[in-house]
Amino acid sequence: MAPAAHPGTPPVVTCAAASVGCVARMTAGTDIVESCGLDADDLRKAADAAQAGAQILDEIAVPRLLTGDLWTVNTMLAAAPVPTICGVLDMDRTWWGDPEADWTMRMARTKQDARMAFFDSYGRTAETDAGAWRRHVYEVRHLGALRLERHRLGNEAGVRDSYPLVAEELSALTSCR
Repeated sequence: MAPAAHPGTPPVVTCAAASVGCVARMTAGTDIVESCGLDADDLRKAADAAQAGAQILDEIAVPRLLTGDLWTVNTMLAAAPVPTICGVLDMDRTWWGDPEADWTMRMARTKQDARMAFFDSYGRTAETDAGAWRRHVYEVRHLGALRLERHRLGNEAGVRDSYPLVAEELSALTSCR
């Protein structure tokens, strides 16, 4: 049974597009990193591993709208006793995919502090081997974007530090399957 469409929303993206979109984003990011003169062989290997595991990426049955940059300064809150998001700003990184692929989810898990309360309302995903593998794919994509941002900011140490982090994720990607 297909999910109900809401008025004014585009039709639900097909499941088969999950791996295509994810791998395309990883490949495009890798190309940009290389165009800046940085080594991106590790990112390309991760994109190849994601392509090889396309069937795992395609297990996402219903893609969701991801903002790519949802945090406090990009939200409008309604006046209410309990803050309620009534608007979202800065939607230039929006795409359809697995909620676990979103930057917001990565950042919510960064520290085991008050951020974990987010999951009390949002819900927690089941911990499966496939879900863990997908999170490694998503983490490499995020680390590639961070490498590029650190390069843009002239943070050479940050760029250097990204290589062992990607290597760790790439090792997990290739050993989990």
